[in-house]
Amino acid sequence: MLRTEAELLERLRAGRLIEGLDTATEAYVEGLKRTLIVSADTELVSAPAYLRAARDAPSINSYMSAVSIIQDELGHAHIAYRMLRDLGVDTDELVYQRPPKAWKYPYAFDVPLDRWEELVVANAFYDRAGFVLLSDIYQNTSYGPWKRALVKVDREETFHLRHGERWMKILADDPERKAAVQRAVDWMFVLTLEWFGLPDNLKRHGEQVGYQLKGMTNDQLRQTWMAATVPLCERLGFTVPAHLEQATGQYAIDVPFPMAFDEEHKRWEVERGAISWDEVLQRWRRRGPCNEEFVAMIQRGHRQLRAQPA
Repeated sequence: MLRTEAELLERLRAGRLIEGLDTATEAYVEGLKRTLIVSADTELVSAPAYLRAARDAPSINSYMSAVSIIQDELGHAHIAYRMLRDLGVDTDELVYQRPPKAWKYPYAFDVPLDRWEELVVANAFYDRAGFVLLSDIYQNTSYGPWKRALVKVDREETFHLRHGERWMKILADDPERKAAVQRAVDWMFVLTLEWFGLPDNLKRHGEQVGYQLKGMTNDQLRQTWMAATVPLCERLGFTVPAHLEQATGQYAIDVPFPMAFDEEHKRWEVERGAISWDEVLQRWRRRGPCNEEFVAMIQRGHRQLRAQPA
């Protein structure tokens, strides 16, 4: 392991990748672990989240497409956990022993997806968010093993979000189904805006950009996501609470942000106005209604196997 930050920064300035523990500092590795855990947990928990809604698929072919996406997500999770193992993390403990509230994935996956319309919006919105984040890492990360692994992941995430966009277009042609998609868009758009984390002025860990683990800041990533998602929705005839400011070239959010969320009814409490990010953090830490259910699904087989007599 490198002994000083100066050695690490000199390596990064020279454009050389970090290839393992022997070419990193302790602080770099800790920042990398934090980033990888969020990525791995997000990919893994998406599987039970998507499976729940896939059961509402309109045909066997559409169900199999959803299952294919779930299979990809499990593979992406395996890649990230495998890299964590190489960094000395006990991934068996991480996956099978951690309590549900200790998992590190976006709050959005704690809110149940109950209908096919919600699943396809999740593919278009959530997978687009994942694509934006991982594409940024793929293009800019200083960690060589992750850059190489993301070649496969980047292509598969593209398929996922295109699946969602294609189905949103199909459902937009049916007035009744279009209304159901719009209801999903109403709560999932703002939930995905939260996906990218705290605004830049409140960000607590700077190593992701400082160590070139990624290239863009949270607010830049949020803008990149809106630049693809807002035009998509407008083109398909769906209403979203954001618009492009022609003078600045930036997307403005047309509702209070952040704001309180009614989990039970999947509704944003716009009438309350903006709340503080501390209140949002409290909701994230409390986790949402499906947190325990989804983590239990992931851990169940391991516990059943351990319970069997030798």
